[in-house]
This record gives sequence, C-alpha cells and structure tokens, in this order.
Amino acid sequence: MTRQRITLVTLGVADMDRARWFYEGWGWVPHAGSQPGVTFYQMNGAVLALFGLADLAADQGRPGVALGTGAVTLAQNCTDDAETDAVFRAAVDAGATVLKRPEKVFWGGYSGYFADPDGHVWEIATNPFWPLSADGSLTLPGA
Repeated sequence: MTRQRITLVTLGVADMDRARWFYEGWGWVPHAGSQPGVTFYQMNGAVLALFGLADLAADQGRPGVALGTGAVTLAQNCTDDAETDAVFRAAVDAGATVLKRPEKVFWGGYSGYFADPDGHVWEIATNPFWPLSADGSLTLPGA
C-alpha cells in the first residue's frame, strides 16, 4: 500500500454548530456516522472531519495547547473559471471570509482564497494543466 496518501483531514473548530452551519451552507452533506463531538463529510476517497479544538489538542496528546490555523491550505480544483466563481461565491454566501477573490494567476490558472469561520484557508482554483476526472478527483499528468 502506498504511503503517499491522505485518508482523513481533521479541522479543529471552536464552535461545532457554527462550523457545521458553514459547511452545510456551502453545500457539504454530513455523513450519517457523525456524532455530537465530530462531524464527518465523505469526499472522493477521503474524509473531512470537524472536531472541537480542545478535544483535538487532547487527542494529539497536547491538552491545553492553543492550536493555530492558516499555515495549511485546503484546495478544491474546478473544471473552469465559471465553476471556480460559483464554488467561491457559495462559500462566501455561507459565511466565508474573502482573502483573495478569484483572479488570473501567474502560473496560468485562476484562483481565489477564503477562510472558513475557524480560519481554515481554502483555495478554489481552475488549473488548465491538471484536468479533473468526471467525479472531480485529480490525478497529476504522468502519474
């Protein structure tokens, strides 16, 4: 089995209800296996989880540590600029903070950044050099 994989991304959140409201408002559907202290979202081949900040620090073996945000960017690639704009607009409508509106970028694509209510940064982008599969998954050319 390859070690080059991520199966679960967990975001620490200060307020589970607020975080769920944002992700559901953006169009994400919680998995039925979600529990009061953790919310799961099934993605293509991986899961996104929302977990309380204090509980996450304790689970990491670092109780009481103040966990930070913003040093990692989550990204969602889209098939074209119109889809990028629509996905970005839906996130903003759900309560995201605009960091950089989508625009043409130096590497030949089109992208923008927002932060969710807990400060987790997302990039929404069109990369003409990385075509997406029909299900929206990404495999780098030549992989």
